[in-house]
Amino acid sequence: MKSKCLLTALMMLPFSSFATGVDATQYLPDGSRNALLLAPLHSPTETLISLDADQFFPPASTLKVVTALAAKLALPNDFRFETVLSHSKNTLIIRYTGDPTFSREALRTMLKEAKSSVGKNIDTIWLDDTVFSGYERAVGWPWDILGVCYSAPSSAITLDGNCVQGALYTNKDGTTRVNVPAHQPITVSTSAVSLSKQDQEQAHCDLELQFDGQNHYSIDGCVVNRSSPLPLKFAVASPDLFTSEVIKTELKRLGMNLKGEIKMGNPEIANEQPLFIQRSKPLPELLAVMLQDSNNLYADNITKTLGARYYGQAGSFNNGTAAIKEILQTKAGIDIQSAVLEDGSGLSRNNRLTANQMQQVLRYIYDNDSTLKLIKLMPVSGNNGTLKYRSSMRKAPIKGALIAKSGSLFGTYNMMGYGLDDKGKPESLFVQFVTDYHPQKPKTKTPTISPLTQFEQSYYRQVVDYSYSLGRSKNKAQP
Repeated sequence: MKSKCLLTALMMLPFSSFATGVDATQYLPDGSRNALLLAPLHSPTETLISLDADQFFPPASTLKVVTALAAKLALPNDFRFETVLSHSKNTLIIRYTGDPTFSREALRTMLKEAKSSVGKNIDTIWLDDTVFSGYERAVGWPWDILGVCYSAPSSAITLDGNCVQGALYTNKDGTTRVNVPAHQPITVSTSAVSLSKQDQEQAHCDLELQFDGQNHYSIDGCVVNRSSPLPLKFAVASPDLFTSEVIKTELKRLGMNLKGEIKMGNPEIANEQPLFIQRSKPLPELLAVMLQDSNNLYADNITKTLGARYYGQAGSFNNGTAAIKEILQTKAGIDIQSAVLEDGSGLSRNNRLTANQMQQVLRYIYDNDSTLKLIKLMPVSGNNGTLKYRSSMRKAPIKGALIAKSGSLFGTYNMMGYGLDDKGKPESLFVQFVTDYHPQKPKTKTPTISPLTQFEQSYYRQVVDYSYSLGRSKNKAQP
């Protein structure tokens, strides 16, 4: 029934607007589910393709478009995260607001200012993390990826993206060794063994990462022999502890003495005087990174910030996602109250949205682009961001013809955005939700095009052809 509905919709197109009448979903394996939507931007009541558009699907990182819209509606363009250093006599206070860009260099600058203004002897340092509360990892984040950087904890105290880079080396005797820069206050051990590819497959053995709340990591399992190191990115397990240890290191480097402790919380101290304010880039630049690079930490810390500002309380995943729904409802008339939102990044497997709800978001963004200016922040197919190397977008006519946001989880491959005319102007909006995608592995080693790539190429050609047709029709209609 689904294939017939889609094919019927395609046959309604003007002849020049599509390359073939092929149903793109035929390329997807049995058992997969999908929702597709394609509609013109200049006819709000028309929908060309609508396949299961009211069914709920995990949005994955396409949710970041929703988060970006809420942020633009609720925060001023000159919004910046601020990290404030102040003092009372020889006590230092650093008040954090969840700046995902705050770096070790910025921290060092703060401490230099403290030394210049207060002196080299410090009694106590307070790290105020009370702007956020609750979980640092949202409900539904897969437990097995919590140790890697794209699932770094969403914390008020953030340093270097809550991420540490390292590398795993394989030795000739079958052992492995791991390297982490000496200045990073985490410990990593490895008992993993290196094997040939054949032995590794026969052993059904992969690398496994374990960690605790003290920023200790252990690598076990197997890895295929390598001539070059395997890059690793460790999500900081405890941002508070990590930052505290970095502060101690930087104090020593600056010749400063800490007599007391580094404490967490909001101190009740009289006569507190500001010394230095570190500000992030303004909101549009933060959203550009969030959308172009699909940065989860940016998205979730912005989400918690929305909750804090909208409800006047410490930000959390709970009030942040509630704020997103309310902001879209009250400021844009977009109703996504029935959606299930656990975070703002899309990393949670519990999130659920429909293609029609995403259509509302895309249409509002387009209709208000003169003030929102969000479309230009999204990746262009085959050109930049997370779409630069996507297999289905590397060649014409798809390359450069779509502006969109991708999203992927285990078995889920999504895309939503705009089809462009031959002048690069948006003419259509489209949504692609594919989940429960589990194709059989090829039986031969001969390179093949994956079912997903075949599906996407077919569907995106239809989007591109339709958008070009709309553009030509509009140009002919103009005197």
